[in-house]
Amino acid sequence: MTKLDILVLAAHPDDAELGCGGTIAKHVARGYKVGIVDLTAGELGTRGTPEIRQAEATAAAKILNVAARENLGLTDGFFENNKADQRKVIAAIRAYQPTLVLANAVSDRHPDHGRGASLVADACFLAGLAKVETTDGSGKPQMAWRPKAVYHFIQSNLLMPHFVVDVSEHWQQKMEAIRAYKTQFFDPTSREPETFISKPGFLELIESRGKDFGYAIGATYGEGFTVRRLPGVDDLFGLM
Repeated sequence: MTKLDILVLAAHPDDAELGCGGTIAKHVARGYKVGIVDLTAGELGTRGTPEIRQAEATAAAKILNVAARENLGLTDGFFENNKADQRKVIAAIRAYQPTLVLANAVSDRHPDHGRGASLVADACFLAGLAKVETTDGSGKPQMAWRPKAVYHFIQSNLLMPHFVVDVSEHWQQKMEAIRAYKTQFFDPTSREPETFISKPGFLELIESRGKDFGYAIGATYGEGFTVRRLPGVDDLFGLM
């Protein structure tokens, strides 16, 4: 598999686009290799099917120009931060050997998001332990690998970000990727049941949240992130 600079590990297809689609697009445009691994197929979602959502995820990945996208097939709604599911995430981390990992919000409206955040954070640590043995798709043993940092994007719940990424130049690309999930978001012609994210106000929330975070840093649009472990700074000018 392709070694990645950034790996986004998200609970459901569309989490990555909603939470950090602009950050993904920005770093791809700067030459970094970015990939997305969805933990589940979102099979418990009210609208669409796993097959349709997979096709939508593939379309969104093309819009964001990511280097890789796959689905781990964990059980939507019922995956756990346990040994079995940790090993699957560890194997993905070791396969792609990312420098940075982006993960779900540490606390959110959907319980999968906070649980996914903990699962990914723990798996990133365990992936660096040589005595935790995993194999790749061909059955070969994998080398230990620990990302240098894990950052959590902010989702429905308004959390105070520890830092904000200016995504102004890539906001429309982010929104195009979100709209690739045609079954999930507002469509006046859809006959499927209305959900929290299919209401027209939800995409308005994404827009206003992006403007709010952007305003905080003097930009048009921004995406906020939190950290569990404070990053070290070598040069104060790097914060500017």
